[in-house]
Amino acid sequence: MPSTITDTRTHQVLSYVFVYGTLRRGEQRDINCLLPAPGFIGGGQVCGVLYDLGRYPGARLGGTQQVQGEVYQIVPELERQLDQIEEVWPQPNGEYAKTTVVVHCAGAVLTCLIYEVTGARFHGCPVIASGNWVKRLT
Repeated sequence: MPSTITDTRTHQVLSYVFVYGTLRRGEQRDINCLLPAPGFIGGGQVCGVLYDLGRYPGARLGGTQQVQGEVYQIVPELERQLDQIEEVWPQPNGEYAKTTVVVHCAGAVLTCLIYEVTGARFHGCPVIASGNWVKRLT
């Protein structure tokens, strides 16, 4: 499936985003509290390692471990807000990079946007063995 589609009713471009940390439902920066509201697609996972960076996590893609998260359908206006939250735009701070990743979600394989931790930011940080930020304390 492509990473963007066009809603035939509204003619808006829609993208998918995979969130794995504080943007997840019920967390500190719950994506569902942002406007325009995203469309929840389902839970999903990607190949990668999840690091505990303190108040939030960072995922590095690749490998055989799984990072658990949620997939949402978003419009460009919401994507710009996410870019600001993750500080990749308008002034990138170098901590995260926006890229795409294949996500297994609700029986489908989707190409989603993801904010991956970059550089040396994750070095020395503990790995969240479960790959699940929400369940890291259990």
